[in-house]
Amino acid sequence: MNANSALTKVPAVTLGFWIIKIAATTLGETGGDTVTMSMDFGYLAGTAIFLSLLVVLVVWQTMAKKFHPFLYWATIIASTTAGTTMADFADRSLGIGYTGGSTILLICVLASLAIWYRAEGTVSVATVSTPRVEAFYWITITFSQTLGTALGDWMADSSGFGYIGSALIFSAALAIVVALYFRTNISRVLLFWAAFILTRPLGATVGDFLDKPLGHGGLALSRPIASLVLAVFIIVCILVIPQRAGTHPSAASAEAS
Repeated sequence: MNANSALTKVPAVTLGFWIIKIAATTLGETGGDTVTMSMDFGYLAGTAIFLSLLVVLVVWQTMAKKFHPFLYWATIIASTTAGTTMADFADRSLGIGYTGGSTILLICVLASLAIWYRAEGTVSVATVSTPRVEAFYWITITFSQTLGTALGDWMADSSGFGYIGSALIFSAALAIVVALYFRTNISRVLLFWAAFILTRPLGATVGDFLDKPLGHGGLALSRPIASLVLAVFIIVCILVIPQRAGTHPSAASAEAS
């Protein structure tokens, strides 16, 4: 790290980051469904529970002086479970539908990124080191997690591709983003957010495939057990995969990225 760099409050974006992120988004789907469906709390109560937990963890994350792996990933998981229940509540309880919900949430994601860029001049995660930028970061992430749930449900249910077909489509889209990263000079910031958003519907479709009934194209696995297995896998990954904070470059470096 050079003299013009400082540590951020988020992890370095490595292969390990993406492995844990995909597992976390899958856990968000199975965990959210466990509370709202298996435990029969309903979408509104589930949203209240997970959104409250998310607010507490975001405040804790913002108050922390440095990057803490378990705190960061707990906040990510809270955002993805809250995203699951919020999207399901909007799509099903409010009757907006998957297409309407996906459209509204896409607008919210783009608006949050636009406001963030206007305020800071960049939306790079390498600059997440102040409370204001952290607020933009977590608002954008929560919108993207909610969008991912709605988009995954739309692809699996409304488009007719099913859970496996949808998971393959989102995997192919992620592969394209990876190819663009290694073979082009397209903005790394743009590619990061494209990949970040795409991992959510991938996790949503995989999670639904695991726990939805056989008659609906799923494996009908126990939601609580699937959630527990995913949680253990994430904990092991955090312990085994090196976790380090990303770096906050100088202003010139941030603009160059």
